[in-house]
Amino acid sequence: MSSKLVNEGLTPVDPAYVTVMRIEAVLLSVPFMVGAIVLEVAGLLFTGAFLVPVVLLAMLLILMVPLRRYNARGYDMAEDRLRVVRGLLFRKDTVVPFSRVQHIDVEQGPLERAFGIGRLVLHTAGTHNASVLLPGLNYDLASDMREEIRAHVKRETM
Repeated sequence: MSSKLVNEGLTPVDPAYVTVMRIEAVLLSVPFMVGAIVLEVAGLLFTGAFLVPVVLLAMLLILMVPLRRYNARGYDMAEDRLRVVRGLLFRKDTVVPFSRVQHIDVEQGPLERAFGIGRLVLHTAGTHNASVLLPGLNYDLASDMREEIRAHVKRETM
């Protein structure tokens, strides 16, 4: 857990999210590795000219980037708003007042389903940042957050 997020009073996302991002990075890296192997076999340049840089980049993409992205993401759910913070190079700090929420989704892809995590999506009124995404939550927690936000929205419309 990032000490910077804790200092900001943010809750980190589920640690299983790192594993999901790493698997996604492996799947993204496979075509590049195959391409590098084909170029190595073709013998266009000296041995390792294609494969070594691709493997090093893939290792960075698989091992380091998901952990950094995990440490750069957090949220804070208050009585009347949800704050979502994310970003490595460009930090984005979004606050969504529940009074602006139009509807709420909890989504899961196949990898997320396998690891029991999901994404909470808040759709708000307006066009700028009309959807706020909070990935990497435990699925049950995301569902509970959806119901809590929905109850708050329902109270305000009555």
